[in-house]
Amino acid sequence: MKNRYLKGISANILLLGVVSFLNDLSSEMFAPILPMFITSLGGAGLIVGLIGGLQDSIASILKVLSGYWSDRVGRRKIFVFSGYLTSAIFKLLLAFSRIWQHILLFVSFERVGKGLRTAPRDAIIADSMPEARGKGFGIHRALDTLGAILGGIMALVLYWFLEFGFTSIIFIAAIIAFISLSPLYFVKDAKREPQKINLQISLKKLPKPLMLFIMVATVFALANFTYMFFILKAAAAFMPLMPVKESISLAIFLYVLFNIFYALFAIPFGTLSDRIGKRRVLISGYLLFSVTCLGFAFFDSLLAFLVLFPLYGVVYAMVDGNQRAFVSDLSTEDLRATALGTFHTMIGIIALPASLIAGVLWTITPTLTFLFGSSVSIISVILFVVLKNTKF
Repeated sequence: MKNRYLKGISANILLLGVVSFLNDLSSEMFAPILPMFITSLGGAGLIVGLIGGLQDSIASILKVLSGYWSDRVGRRKIFVFSGYLTSAIFKLLLAFSRIWQHILLFVSFERVGKGLRTAPRDAIIADSMPEARGKGFGIHRALDTLGAILGGIMALVLYWFLEFGFTSIIFIAAIIAFISLSPLYFVKDAKREPQKINLQISLKKLPKPLMLFIMVATVFALANFTYMFFILKAAAAFMPLMPVKESISLAIFLYVLFNIFYALFAIPFGTLSDRIGKRRVLISGYLLFSVTCLGFAFFDSLLAFLVLFPLYGVVYAMVDGNQRAFVSDLSTEDLRATALGTFHTMIGIIALPASLIAGVLWTITPTLTFLFGSSVSIISVILFVVLKNTKF
């Protein structure tokens, strides 16, 4: 029975899946407590936005550069190992942060690690099962997602039941990140000739429908500020009603709920997009994000959050993978790498101002942060609908 399920699956896929499982377990242990950790060290809304924006920007932009460098030198594994090692080192340093500036520095370099490893790792996965790439990526994504869910649960157990502090949880997360490095030793990196290629990031060379979609996706990215403000809104709502420990524990639980719904609906919405069209699913996702932000703006009860955090997870399930798939669909084969690189770069560049604007508005009143997200997301929906005649 066991051999039947594992038949045809490359050892590289399983090894990289275990690495991603452990690393996502590690990352998602500190992700839900990070916004509270920042504020506990004196970081206000603007600082939360700065750190969250840098997290997203650095990872997105470096994905493009590391993929290019990997192709240029003809090596993958060294980038993958360096990326995971960099993340582990700066997670460990993060545990010893004493001021918010430390968090800013260490979190930024931790995201450098993610940016370094992602594209070369995906290339190894693609090369390892060339006849069944969908299955290979599916196995890897399943293990990755399982690690993310268990990471949030572990953070909740450590904080609520075992009464560990923020720094202790992050320290344990860093140890798990170092353990995740060990399976990489056994990953096989196929020999390949260095490629004489140029890094191309350009909207002008892309087909018009694709260029317009990347512009729409960039507008949505401006609305899609860091997840940390959603957690802070929940924690802030609970704090006047209950002790700090209970309010933070509830916020962590809600983040776990977000991850569970993201994981549950990612594949169904990917399948649905193949049947009814990615454009329809993406418009619905953008619209649902707008509605979800409105909910966060005007409601702050536990019952409301038990609905809103799952909706936030569903938004990611509808949008995250389908945006990249839509870019691939709209691009020609010879321009696919350029298209995906341009997409990731544009999204990465806009992530920082998106979260900074959210942070500035947060310092005035949290309601404005979510009204901003809702309004800009509606603009992206309108643009999508208005541009429907461009055949995308």
